[in-house]
Order: sequence, then C-alpha cells, then structure tokens
Amino acid sequence: MPLRLPDRLPAIDLLKKENIFVMGDERAHAQDIRPLRIVILNLMPLKITTETDLVRLLSNTPLQLDISFMKLKSHTPKNTPIEHMMMFYRDFESMRNEKFDGMIITGAPVEQLEFEEVGYWSEVTDIFNWARTHVTSTLYICWAAQAGLYHFYNIPKYPLSKKMFGIFSQHPLDDRLPIFRGFDAEFRMPHSRHTEIHREDVLANPELTLIADSEVCGPSIIMARGGREFFITGHMEYAPDTLDKEYRRDKDIRKDVDMPIDYYYNNNPANGPRVTWRAHANLFYSNWINYYVYQETPYNIEDIR
Repeated sequence: MPLRLPDRLPAIDLLKKENIFVMGDERAHAQDIRPLRIVILNLMPLKITTETDLVRLLSNTPLQLDISFMKLKSHTPKNTPIEHMMMFYRDFESMRNEKFDGMIITGAPVEQLEFEEVGYWSEVTDIFNWARTHVTSTLYICWAAQAGLYHFYNIPKYPLSKKMFGIFSQHPLDDRLPIFRGFDAEFRMPHSRHTEIHREDVLANPELTLIADSEVCGPSIIMARGGREFFITGHMEYAPDTLDKEYRRDKDIRKDVDMPIDYYYNNNPANGPRVTWRAHANLFYSNWINYYVYQETPYNIEDIR
C-alpha cells in the first residue's frame, strides 16, 4: 500500500522521482481500509528535508499510512517558508484531542543547551506526556531521544569533548525482538551530536531496555514500555548526502571541523558518500510500523490509552 500524504506536499514530487508510490487524499478516501495514523513532530530546522527523509522510510510498508505534521506554538521556524508551515502543519493544541497509531519526534539543534533552557521545553514535554495516552508507539530521535529519556527517566546527557560525527557500527543486543527481525549481527547508523548519554545510567533504570549499542558512540537504541517508546540516539533517517552538506556548511564557517568518520569513499570528500545504513534503516521503520504499531494498535483508534 502507498503512503497517504497531504496534497501538494513537496516530498511527494521528490519521492515519485525515486519510484516510491504516494497516494493523495482523494484516492485514499476511495479505499475501504482504516489507514494507520502517524504524526510527526518535526523540530529540525530544514522541515522539508526532514519530511522527505522520514516519509521515504515510512513508504516501505504494505500498510496505508495517513501522515500528519505537528508544530509547536511556542517556536517559529526560521528556515522554512511560513506558507509551507501553514499549509501542512498544525499546532499541538489543535491536535490534542486526537489519537494516533504512531508518532515520530525528531531531533533539534538545541542539544548544547540544558533541557530547561530550551525555549519550548514546557510545550514539548507536554507533548511527550500526551503521547503516552494518545499514541500506540512513539519514536524519539537524537535530541528528542535525550530529552524523552531525561523527562521520563531522569537520564542525564553529557557534553562530548569532540562531536560524534560520522557513520558508526551498532550491535543489536537481543535479535529475538521483532524490531530487529531481518537484521544482521551488525548495522550502521549516522550520528551527528555534541552530547551523549551513558550506558551505565540506562542499565541502572529497570524501566529501560538497552537494545542496540556501539563500542564507539555508546547506547544507540533504547526501548521502554514494551515498545511503546523507542529512543534512537542517531539518525537512521538521514539521506545519503546529509552529513556531507553539514560538513561542508560547517567547514566554510570555521576551521576546526572534522570530516565525518567512515563516510566518504577512501575518506575523501571528493569521492562522495559511501552509503552503508539505508537497508537496515528501512527494515527498522518497517518492523516498527508492523510489529509495534499495526499489530498493537486497536482497530477503534479511540481505544488507545
């Protein structure tokens, strides 16, 4: 089944060029099936890029997904046209009484601030709390993962002496979990962050299960509440050129920028990125939709508790 997206969303044309089947509202209404409702709280500055990255991964499922985009009332993005936000995004307050089968909360460029110093901390934690009773399963990505772990489980973050930047190997710790069906003994994930969480803090909390780990970049995927919450410290959703754009942008601003680790062919930016994470990224999102959303969510969406 295809994705059901708002008509005229820029991601539609981009994904059609990649031969991904996307369905508009009109055709979707004609199908006699209850689509899974997925809401994305997009906190990244380049909204259209992040939309496309996530929708690309959500497309690899046989289920019809109805995608909605949520925004914060307490924060106005500077890098996305206001017309785009008005057309495709809704404030949390207007969605508070709705329920969703799945939710994705993205990272945000505020990780070097203390959580309570973030201007929208009050609103975003209100959304975290809301998700627990209005969403079947929620994915927290990068800063959102650190924020969710801190808010719900008192897991602190720690500054890194050097940015964690590149593609790093991860290891599933329990391959019997449905989220890892089809995974190899090792998979790779992009990381781009200035802070980290510590393995011992996660392991000390009986409510948390560390399910994927890395010798280099530490805990990478943490599960809670039987799969109703996943916290991902990296960016499985990144497109092939995302780290390249970030590296070239930062290199033009200052001189102390390191090249992303194990990313370019022969470690040479002129050779382009060596893409080594897409297969497992697609499999992870497909498993999440199937085993933790579709298999767990009630047919009557109002029964989500």
